[in-house]
Amino acid sequence: MSAVINCAAYSNGRRIANVKITDISKFLKQEDKFVWIGLHEPDENLLSEAQQQFGLHDLAIEDAHRAHQRPKIEVYGDSLFIVLRTVQSIPGKRELLFGETHFFLGANFLVSVRHGSTLSYGDVRSRCETTPHLLHKGASFALYAVMDAIVDQYFPVVNDLEEELERLEEDVFAQKPSREIITSIYQLKRELLEVKRAISPVMEICNRLMRFDTQLIPDETRPYFRDVFDHTVRINEMVDSTRELLTSVLEVSFSLISIAQNDVSKKFAGWAAILGVPTLVAGVYGMNFSFMPELSWHFGYPFVLGSTILVCLILYWRFKRADWL
Repeated sequence: MSAVINCAAYSNGRRIANVKITDISKFLKQEDKFVWIGLHEPDENLLSEAQQQFGLHDLAIEDAHRAHQRPKIEVYGDSLFIVLRTVQSIPGKRELLFGETHFFLGANFLVSVRHGSTLSYGDVRSRCETTPHLLHKGASFALYAVMDAIVDQYFPVVNDLEEELERLEEDVFAQKPSREIITSIYQLKRELLEVKRAISPVMEICNRLMRFDTQLIPDETRPYFRDVFDHTVRINEMVDSTRELLTSVLEVSFSLISIAQNDVSKKFAGWAAILGVPTLVAGVYGMNFSFMPELSWHFGYPFVLGSTILVCLILYWRFKRADWL
């Protein structure tokens, strides 16, 4: 499979040609055109070729090749280097797959580099090409379109995590908390933390793209990044509220476990008190003293035995009434 997914030149918002990577520099010299290229896990040679064509910085190329970067935005001369993390869930499985997308944005070019588990941006490109009145804004609008698609991928993932939280809540209150439930809560908490780490830095990235000191983003394109910022804030709020509820569920689970242990302790204490009565009587009469009450009384044995049983029944009734048994 080729690492070059798509490489095209645009003028006035319309695709005018599919471009070979070795011919990119010819189109970059024309002010009314921009180049949009999409790469998927390119090798070092391909990135070196892209570096020569676009004049990219060595450090940015090194980061794009190695991947495993945190979300960030950096300025290298007359271009921006942006890293976003992508996420998607596997249907029918409790597993999140994270990937990365790196962007090189210049005045008349956009290079996207995908790593790991990421969806293709072919649909995003197709939608942009159907709206040439928007795509004519240039490479910055193409960057917005892809960033918006990446951020929107988080909504179904967070919704799935919220549904999992609701299921765990039902399990906690419907049955006794178990090791499996606690493990599921911890796993969900960890997944939420990973999502938080991936989406939270996007707010700062959008803030910098909306600032007026970034000349690569025209004034007419800045409001679109504000829309991405709003979506990011919503996702962060959803993740934070889900994490708070999950913490509460975990605390409730521990409280229910403590209550269950307390109930068991009360049962043990109640039965210990009941069994303590015959144990005491048997211990007294088992000392074999010569002079003891009722030894010479004909009804002494039935009286002591009946009294013992009566006291045990009274204690059982009191403990049962107090909900200890």
